[in-house]
Amino acid sequence: MAVPSVFSEDQIAAYLRYLNFPEHLQHQRWSGNASNDIHFLGQLHVYMISTIPYENLWLHYNPTHTNSIKPQDTYTNIVSNARGRGGYCFQVSIFFNHILRGLGFPAYLVPVRIRHRVDGIPQGDYSGWVHLVNLITLTDGTKWAFDVGFGGDGATAPVQLVHDRPQTNLGSQEIRLWHDWIPTQLHRTEATKLWIYQYRNSANQNWNSFYAFSEAEATEQDFFNLNWYTGSHPESFQTFTCIIVKFLRRPKHGAQDKDGDQEIFGKRMLINGVVKENLGGKTKVVEDCKTEQERLDALEEWFSMTFTDEEKHGIRGWGTELRGDGSEGVVAGLGVRGETWQIRRGKDWQRAWTSPST
Repeated sequence: MAVPSVFSEDQIAAYLRYLNFPEHLQHQRWSGNASNDIHFLGQLHVYMISTIPYENLWLHYNPTHTNSIKPQDTYTNIVSNARGRGGYCFQVSIFFNHILRGLGFPAYLVPVRIRHRVDGIPQGDYSGWVHLVNLITLTDGTKWAFDVGFGGDGATAPVQLVHDRPQTNLGSQEIRLWHDWIPTQLHRTEATKLWIYQYRNSANQNWNSFYAFSEAEATEQDFFNLNWYTGSHPESFQTFTCIIVKFLRRPKHGAQDKDGDQEIFGKRMLINGVVKENLGGKTKVVEDCKTEQERLDALEEWFSMTFTDEEKHGIRGWGTELRGDGSEGVVAGLGVRGETWQIRRGKDWQRAWTSPST
């Protein structure tokens, strides 16, 4: 049985309405029929990532430059306030964990190590735990990973924990899980192998290993510790890069408009002041913002996001503020090319090594 959720039935129902989830699915809960359940969960995944974006603006448009990963706080910020906002991995995945449990599914959280991008490709050693996914075992014994908070190149559907089973992700991109050890593991037994999430942009390209996780559970308290690093440490790209990734959905090919399934067909992104779009092919720039007002206008136009006056004022003087005079250019370069840059925090300069998952 699933551990009880912090969310009430009324909150779960309001969340499903917020997603505009199909009425014929809104009353479905864990049925015990694995085929029905994975269909329901697949559609929930599509609606989740196309309505609630991966975004870290809580760290930037905020006078405290901190974020909360408490699920009730996330619920208020996303569903109750209904301003188009989302959250980064710890926020939305813990929130989603309680949604899944509220729907009756035996979901639990596992921590994830990632590889940072260099020149746009994940490379080098795996980090410590800075990410998380939800795992569910269905009644037929199949195990599934649900990642609703990774951003670009993240899974657009649940992924079954099976070694080397490629699935189409977005456009010509494929993803798979590879069951193996990562290079820095010393204790190597069959039981210590990890699930390595890999992607490739076409069938004739090499697979890129992006992140790795085991099936061992972590608690919410573990992620409060991890969130301190991810949201506060000066080497964490979250602290000096504004990021949004919102996936785009449409009726699935061949499905009826009224009752048919939906699918992901593209994604819309923001990296600092640059808005980009990928509709299943190449990524293109659709707007390049130079000032805060331009970015706020773009956030409303492209992502339907609105901000309070307190939030708008919160970014003033922060390293990611767009000033329109070129002083933000050092920060704006971060993550676009995935290189090592100097970044500014007030009058101090320091170095950071990372790039965002877009």
